[in-house]
Amino acid sequence: MADDTTDPSPIDDAFARLDAALARLDAVVARRLEAEAAPDDRDAELALMDEDRARLAAALDAASAHLADVEATTGVVGQRLDRAIQTVQGVLGRA
Repeated sequence: MADDTTDPSPIDDAFARLDAALARLDAVVARRLEAEAAPDDRDAELALMDEDRARLAAALDAASAHLADVEATTGVVGQRLDRAIQTVQGVLGRA
């Protein structure tokens, strides 16, 4: 009878090599899955950036339109103030 504690049997040695090969295979598969998932992450990030760009462009358009309205209103108010000042100066000039 052989002493099982000193020399591993060929079957035990084969199982150890098989376990090591399966561990390497698992690691390769995991790296491959991560590598394939990375483009999806980039695609998702690009989609988010496109959405942000569109949202910011819409906000800029709205702000530009609001600024145009404010500038138009400012012009009208300025004209009215000029007329009011002229009226007050005319009244004071007659007094």
